[in-house]
Amino acid sequence: MAVKLRLTRMGAKKAPFYRIVAADSRYPRDGRFIEIVGTYNPTTEPAELKIDEELAMKWLNNGAQPSDTVRNLLSQKGIMKKFHDAKHSK
Repeated sequence: MAVKLRLTRMGAKKAPFYRIVAADSRYPRDGRFIEIVGTYNPTTEPAELKIDEELAMKWLNNGAQPSDTVRNLLSQKGIMKKFHDAKHSK
């Protein structure tokens, strides 16, 4: 099972709100997921981003691949740097 960290869209038309989820890559974008890792609201100024760092690290350490957008969001929070530092310090 190939797990990906990706966005799933919520919210109303013209007012997107996203959940960052761990999901099997074969499932559709807004389909079944394994676990919610965080949320992202791009409509606020500045954009609101909440990520459970422990969950994100757990999934990254277990081999989950983040989508391009989620990788950028994780980088903004400094989680990708921590992941790479932990991975290369072993």
